[in-house]
Amino acid sequence: MAEPSVPASSRRTVLACAGAACAAVLAGCSRYNSNNGGVAGGQPQQATSSPAAPAGSAGSSSGAAAGPAALASTSDIPVGGGKILTDKKIVITQPQSGAFHAFSAVCTHAGCTVGSVTGGTINCPCHGSRFNITNGSVVNGPAASPLPAVNIKVQGSSIVQA
Repeated sequence: MAEPSVPASSRRTVLACAGAACAAVLAGCSRYNSNNGGVAGGQPQQATSSPAAPAGSAGSSSGAAAGPAALASTSDIPVGGGKILTDKKIVITQPQSGAFHAFSAVCTHAGCTVGSVTGGTINCPCHGSRFNITNGSVVNGPAASPLPAVNIKVQGSSIVQA
């Protein structure tokens, strides 16, 4: 029995369309909002940020570039605790007075946003994972990977993304 014949052009069309669709899917999945420190392809990504270009008139050469917007004030972060910035998907902690750290607020277990910072841990409400407020390491599973660090710096009394 002879195999059915399919024109070569339709095979090429199907393969080209499948390749384009696959590339689009992969491009969409390659980074989950890099400003939020999300999880891409199952691998945690460190949050990064680029400050927006300052607004100004064309031809103006006397304007100084504006710095990055403040994430929080140092007074907003309790010593031994932290603050979750749900809109930015960042958690900022202050384990000891004057020592500030930031991590992705997206749990590495199932992608939930962490819900609280108490008792020296960052706590996920979904499955009970807890992370150390100093280094983001797993204190209690089911998460197996630490929270990715987010680079921050203190400028005066403001905490900004570095």
